[in-house]
Amino acid sequence: MFFRKYGDIITGIFYTALGAATIYLARQLPKSRVMKIGPDFMPTVIGTIILILALMLLFSSIKNFKANAKKAETMPADTADYKRVLASLVLVVIYVNILAPVGFILSTLCYLFLQITVLAPDGKRKPKDIITYAIIDIVFVLVVFYLFRYGFKIVLPSGMFTL
Repeated sequence: MFFRKYGDIITGIFYTALGAATIYLARQLPKSRVMKIGPDFMPTVIGTIILILALMLLFSSIKNFKANAKKAETMPADTADYKRVLASLVLVVIYVNILAPVGFILSTLCYLFLQITVLAPDGKRKPKDIITYAIIDIVFVLVVFYLFRYGFKIVLPSGMFTL
């Protein structure tokens, strides 16, 4: 009951601190001698986005606290799907550990397909849906790979396969 009532405020405080810490730590990275945009640019952008969104959540939660507290009291019991959360956590841990040895393309193809399947609603796991997920997976991975490799000139882990 406590987290239902104060959950958005707690989450807002947590992500405000996370965003501020991300910005602070990004500023500690060494500056690039080659380009204007250094390794601190993207973490600073992400930290700023996190900070802005967290502050918006925090202020709206505080502003609407009374209405949200009454709504939280009338909500039904916990309906969280812990099996999917645990499966997602296991998939992320496996993905992080196989990314370098196996390579970006193969490991991301496997991870993303399995993650989409795990998070898909129970009624959306028919063969037609699985084919759609596979197409989305392949297109996304190839777009990200070519964008990083040829657009940003960043080499992703190739693992045992090289292109």
